[in-house]
Amino acid sequence: MILFGLIATISATMNVIVITDPTGQDPNGAAGGSMSFAKNMFQSTFLMSKENQFVVLSGGEGDASNRLKAIVSSISKLENGADAAVGAATASSYSGIRLMVGGPSIGAAVGGSFDAYLITVDSDNTIKITPYSSGLAVLPPGEKGAIIHLRNTHGNPQYGTATAVRRQTALNIGRMIRDGYPATAIVGQVFKEVSNDAGEKYGGGAVNLVSGISTGDMFTPDQINTTGYPMDEPYVKVCPNDGWSIGYPAAENYETCPIDGTPLKEIYAYDALTDAITVTQNSVSVSVYGSDAPGLSQTTNEVVQASVAKYGYDANAISGSINKGIKNGLLVGVNYVEPNDINVKQGSKAVGVYYTQLPNGRTAPPWNLPINSFVLDLLGSIQTAIGIILILLVIFRSRLLQSFQKR
Repeated sequence: MILFGLIATISATMNVIVITDPTGQDPNGAAGGSMSFAKNMFQSTFLMSKENQFVVLSGGEGDASNRLKAIVSSISKLENGADAAVGAATASSYSGIRLMVGGPSIGAAVGGSFDAYLITVDSDNTIKITPYSSGLAVLPPGEKGAIIHLRNTHGNPQYGTATAVRRQTALNIGRMIRDGYPATAIVGQVFKEVSNDAGEKYGGGAVNLVSGISTGDMFTPDQINTTGYPMDEPYVKVCPNDGWSIGYPAAENYETCPIDGTPLKEIYAYDALTDAITVTQNSVSVSVYGSDAPGLSQTTNEVVQASVAKYGYDANAISGSINKGIKNGLLVGVNYVEPNDINVKQGSKAVGVYYTQLPNGRTAPPWNLPINSFVLDLLGSIQTAIGIILILLVIFRSRLLQSFQKR
């Protein structure tokens, strides 16, 4: 079980779960996500079980402790084989609480306090969109469809848009499911539409329920009582050749890659979210261990993706690309890696990178000079000996002069 946040009175105001392949065969066939205009999105509970392939998204304006009780109860039921409807229905026992639950094999459901649309797409491609307001809305197991909840946060300059945007986005979800788009791409499009049109735009994040990958802390705020990253703004600039990347706002100072001069590609946050959770033929799932330095995981992911695309799943090539990034200052706070620090699983398109964090807050490892350390130690000893002789000459200068004059 992965916990992406803490419990707090604040909550997500947009929850969505999309299932385009209820058989679980498509690696991008089920996805979900949350965002809000409110602060503290990292304190809005967002849980995913990789083993059991379900997600629990919470929300509402009810008491935080009641929400926690509802979540724990829902998870307990899901881990004991309950479907999404049973898991989400738990929220109705607690005032003001909302739970949205879903997975490729258990369907999707939202329970408690909500304003949502249930979208279903039949085998003959008939799209049905049904509004629900509180209670329980269910997408049964085995069916293609989605559920989207959306309300406006008080203080949002676009307050009052939620009703229209919720309906239009639901219609667009239905069309994309009908037209064969994968769930991960649809969730990314939902983030784009809702952030632009309803202003509920701060991350938050999303998960791929079949492949068990997520955006992690890409968009969540670093500080308490602040908002997450705006999903409708540029997130990063990336070099398409070597994977060099830089996030905003620093990216505003770069137009070309400092390594090879290639024009940088600007990626908006909603596209970065889609890329992060979508498995493609050339995609690589990258895990980083040994350091939690800000930005290290994301940048390592870009470097490894570029290396695999160019050289394949070669530990030597990947370690070389990473070390080049460390040398160029692209990756900071970690030591150079060896090929045995790279765990490659080509069959599952996964790469693990094991870093050693530099001591004493150092940002870069020592220079790799083409001189043996023994030689440097010897030179240092010689320098020290010469220095001592010079000091002795200064101290005993007058005595040596007198001795010379006497002779």
